[in-house]
Amino acid sequence: MCGIIGYIGKEDNALDKIIGSLEHLEYRGYDSSGIAYITDNKLNIIKEKGRIKNLKKGIDFNNKSSLGIAHTRWATHGEANKINAHPHKCGKITIVHNGIIENYNELKKELSKLGYKFISETDTEVACALFDSLYNKYKDINKMFIEFEKKVKGAYAIGLIIDDDYDNLYAIRKNSPLIIGLSDDENFIASDMPAILDYTKKYIVLDDGDFAKICFDNIDIFDKNGIPISKKIKTFEGDENSMDKGNYNHFMEKEIYEQPDVIRKTSNNIMPDFKPYKKINIVACGSAMHAGLIGKSLIEEYGNIPVDVDIASEFRYKKLFLDKDTLVIAISQSGETADTLEAVKIAKSKGCDTLGIINVKESSIAREVDNVIYTDAGSEIAVATTKGYTSQVEVLAMIAHELARRNDDVNKLKEFSRFLLDIKRLPLTMKQVLERNDEFKDIALDVYNKNDIFFIGRGIDYGIAMEGSLKLKEISYLHSEAYPAGELKHGTISLIEDGTPVFGIVTDKKVADKTISNLKEVKSRGAYVIYVTTKDLDTDGDFYDKKVVLPSTNPFLQPVITILPLQLIAYNVARLNNCDIDKPKNLAKSVTVE
Repeated sequence: MCGIIGYIGKEDNALDKIIGSLEHLEYRGYDSSGIAYITDNKLNIIKEKGRIKNLKKGIDFNNKSSLGIAHTRWATHGEANKINAHPHKCGKITIVHNGIIENYNELKKELSKLGYKFISETDTEVACALFDSLYNKYKDINKMFIEFEKKVKGAYAIGLIIDDDYDNLYAIRKNSPLIIGLSDDENFIASDMPAILDYTKKYIVLDDGDFAKICFDNIDIFDKNGIPISKKIKTFEGDENSMDKGNYNHFMEKEIYEQPDVIRKTSNNIMPDFKPYKKINIVACGSAMHAGLIGKSLIEEYGNIPVDVDIASEFRYKKLFLDKDTLVIAISQSGETADTLEAVKIAKSKGCDTLGIINVKESSIAREVDNVIYTDAGSEIAVATTKGYTSQVEVLAMIAHELARRNDDVNKLKEFSRFLLDIKRLPLTMKQVLERNDEFKDIALDVYNKNDIFFIGRGIDYGIAMEGSLKLKEISYLHSEAYPAGELKHGTISLIEDGTPVFGIVTDKKVADKTISNLKEVKSRGAYVIYVTTKDLDTDGDFYDKKVVLPSTNPFLQPVITILPLQLIAYNVARLNNCDIDKPKNLAKSVTVE
């Protein structure tokens, strides 16, 4: 969500590097963009609604500059337009900002009394005015940052230019990610490392309350009290090729086909000790929450431990029944999801141990939890997650299997051996399914022009149905809903009309007959049924129009296989509807605000 770039260098080629880096942040989701840069000792601000390509039209790249900040905005306070776009300037201060200033209305009233006039609807302009007022009051930059942190409630990652000091770039962060990139004779700030990989792999992570003064050849970092601190310089170890689509049409397509390799790498993770825990709480948002539902089914079925799954934004505000015997598992691809991060902090305050299932190393949640399992999915550029989700499901399956091993089951050793064999075979099985895309394209042709689409399943299949439905609607903009199959006759079946597509997920032997019965109910009312099942459960009948038969594998791992055709169908539907697949409207990759 939103993207920040800041640059200061010895040479005068800032514009190309700032815009190039900003384009690498397009995957985060945004609806406007802007840049502020210094040329001939003068500040220039250019802002545009829409894509960065619109912004580039207004920039004269022949201008020489060695200092600038830029931003992609995902609208929160005020609509997406040029006025609300960042950067904002008040007095001698110019800023770009990710996050939300929660007490901006209160601050705005105070600042208005001091004579500040506001032209935008944003909380960011208020933050900018506050910086200016503090700078004018104290005539001390460090004091300005210290007092800002005391006055502001909420989340912020801010890049800042001061008119009196064009020799330095400034930054501050709290509850929103921000890093400093280091290179020879130039330095960067960025909200995400992929933005600056063309120029450096070395970076410093700012912690909450930290602020920094950055020159082209020096960096000074201070804590929230203004005390100088030293930070470890880290080296990015991810895959630079993740930023290149290669021969694929979209990043999402590329990432779908990367899943077998991701699953192979993630399977090498070592599981922690789960013996101390009598209960598990999973907190997550979006697709990560759907992965959590899969984990709940597997852990309860095979691990014999009760599991609650909470949407993180609900967990934060509900009455909690947690104790030292409860493990709280936080799932997040980015490791920066604001609601999930706060849920972790709450769990720790209750005395619970916390475990993160995270993709991004050194992310906020990864640093906050007591223990972390990395999913090794690599950078995921498409907003709609695919390889991030399946790697999360795999880790949860591994946790479920680890818990199952400690049960007093005479078949335990046999099951353990079979699982290890099946997880090694899983990437090959996935490749075989992905090679059947022509079959899934035909299904996409059948449903791409429908107004309403339903996904149904029972138990673990309901969790898969939820993720399949989400993939379809978030990238194709079609109305799609997932329901527990048994709930149809309690109202939902009234929505079925002639030709209404219904995907029926049937991979759980215990409830297969029941779900097939539900498919017969919708088929008899005119539904166009796509029956998704496994080779072991495949059956013929007059209750479906199309059938997808998937290879059967270990029950712990079957959900990883089952989601693949649903991902490809969603992708093919979105292509048929000419949608912006990698950057769906109104969506952000990393939701760093509440």
